Formats: sequence, structure tokens, C-alpha cells
Amino acid sequence: MATVSVRVGRELREKIRRYGINVSEVVRRALEEEVKRREEEELREALRNMKEILKKIPDEEIVRAIRETRDEE
Repeated sequence: MATVSVRVGRELREKIRRYGINVSEVVRRALEEEVKRREEEELREALRNMKEILKKIPDEEIVRAIRETRDEE
């Protein structure tokens, strides 16, 4: 585990205390969600790039490659 610290204003700190908010849990969850969101965006971008590459390959070439792969099994 690593420790992450953050500065918040006094007013916010008082509200956090008043509502009994578990800051560690809220921050951990928020960071996990943000990482997941960025990973998904990275995957979407990779898929867009792959789509552009695959558009350049003729259908006949794809069919031939699939048939060769089937014949190998």
C-alpha cells in the first residue's frame, strides 16, 4: 500500500467530519473509477486504431488467413 495525502479547506474538513465520511474509502473508490475510465478510453482508442488498420486489408486476404488457420488445426 502507498499513502496519498490531499489538502482540503477547513470548511470541507468540517463537513467531512460532520457527515462521518470515510475519506480513505471515498478517495480510493474515486481513484479506482478514474483509472478504470482511463483504461477503457485507452482500449477504445486502440480499437479505433485497429479498425483503421483492418480497413486497409482486403477481405480476400482475411478470408485466406482464416482458412489457413483452420487448415492448421
